[in-house]
Amino acid sequence: MLDTFRSSSKLINTFTGHTDEVNSIDYSTFDDCQLICSGSDDKTVRVWDVDNNKQIQSFNGHLSYVHCAKFSSYHYHNHRQNVICFSSFDKTIRFWDFKHNKQLQIFNGHTSHIYDIEFSQFNGGRYLCSGSYDKTIHAVRCVDISPLQNNKSNIGVIGGNGYTICSGSLDNTIRIWDIETTKQFN
Repeated sequence: MLDTFRSSSKLINTFTGHTDEVNSIDYSTFDDCQLICSGSDDKTVRVWDVDNNKQIQSFNGHLSYVHCAKFSSYHYHNHRQNVICFSSFDKTIRFWDFKHNKQLQIFNGHTSHIYDIEFSQFNGGRYLCSGSYDKTIHAVRCVDISPLQNNKSNIGVIGGNGYTICSGSLDNTIRIWDIETTKQFN
């Protein structure tokens, strides 16, 4: 299947600028502009304008590798801010207004490097989940928040919606967690 994709697809564009491995990309539309954000081992987060084929912004504030970068639809739809959230091996999660090149907030709750972040698909992306090697869930490499409700639980969770978090770990497991109780489902 990959060979079929390669033979029938056409490269549209290549963005260059990072000086080390790119670990994460996210794609979104802000003010009718198609944008990509990227996080890299070169300790930067960059924003690329797809329509104009160029880099429009770069954040150099991390002390270590940037592992995950995501656009925040919550900030855009509720505050008209163009914000990227990103996590790093420096144990922080940062929110950056890339339109005004201003750091908004830093979360310092993890005690080891942070691999993955994910915004909720409910409540307009208001909630953020993070996965770290500090074993707050386990040595987590990836996380996701389910857009589906858990019908097995009668426990009320955020807004009484029954949402769950899924984590993938270095212990070779995938686990599903109740958001409110932070307990694993059996």
